[in-house]
Amino acid sequence: MKMMNLLDGVKSAEIKITKEVKTLSDMVKDKSLSIVDRIESYEDIISLEIGDTSLNRARNLEREMNIRQLYIKYEGENPSGTQKDRIAFAQVQDAFRRNYDIISLATCGNYGVAMAYAAFLAGIQCKIFIPETYHTERIKEMEKFNAEIIRCPGSYEDTVSKSSEYALENAWYDANPGGANTPLQIAAYAQIANEIYDQLRDAPKYVAAPVSNGTLLAGIYRGFVSLYKRSKTSRIPRFVAASAAYKNPIIASYRAGLDTCKDIDPKLIKETAINEPLINWHSFDGGEALYAIKQSGGEAHHISDKKMKEMSTFLLKKEGYRILPASTSGLIALLEIHAQNELINDRYVAILTGKY
Repeated sequence: MKMMNLLDGVKSAEIKITKEVKTLSDMVKDKSLSIVDRIESYEDIISLEIGDTSLNRARNLEREMNIRQLYIKYEGENPSGTQKDRIAFAQVQDAFRRNYDIISLATCGNYGVAMAYAAFLAGIQCKIFIPETYHTERIKEMEKFNAEIIRCPGSYEDTVSKSSEYALENAWYDANPGGANTPLQIAAYAQIANEIYDQLRDAPKYVAAPVSNGTLLAGIYRGFVSLYKRSKTSRIPRFVAASAAYKNPIIASYRAGLDTCKDIDPKLIKETAINEPLINWHSFDGGEALYAIKQSGGEAHHISDKKMKEMSTFLLKKEGYRILPASTSGLIALLEIHAQNELINDRYVAILTGKY
């Protein structure tokens, strides 16, 4: 059986639990305290650990590409190194409030680490389902936080379905994408829009992001829609989605002119160490993401492995970011739009989802 050592690409790095976070975690787990105090302690952990990632001008990239006011939103500053911490902590908080003892999910790597860490701090047992043909060094991190690893036959999509079935049968909290908790996950990612607004004091002209399941882009869009409806911003940004070339339903559906997100043939997908974080034959929140692209007048682009790898190297040399190649796909698409038809002097934001 072929084993695949791909899995989201973020290199294992020990998550440091500070003294303050450990003290708060102990309070969350202390059943002699009131539930209000325990919930408040977990909220304090979220305030300390999650979000408020940097938004910085990429001035060297601006000079190289002849574009003005290009901002990088760097999600690699979250504890596990990706944006996944945002939805992991939001769902563990929800599970804790609703008195769940077990939380379950399927993952290929990064999401599992984020959820294992969030559940550990809350004292909730975490069951992580992983396709049996996949291998990742990040399993060691999950196990460090007492997560139980369960191997399943089939693809990632099959594993999501199987883990959701187990959750339903055993009354576990189901933290998988595309399920009942999708609104909660979208709300967690909507916070990124608020953070961008807090710094820019308005919406940028474009927001560009990588897409796989589509939840991240859908969440940021919803965040900006809310800001606009509350008259906080003068506009809703145009959203640019990007993913591995010809291996993502959101991009394929947009470029085919479809109004709904249509699955692609699994047989046409070939995984590589570069594209693995982005590809799937079924995007669980693809409909939400496709809606965001179309409603905002945005675009969707296929990006090659070669371009993603080159951009990752370029960002390290020019801006000092160690970026997972797949995380650069949105930025590449934005720059391609600029190269084809020079963008006016405005503000543009690219989401970089993971460190390398």
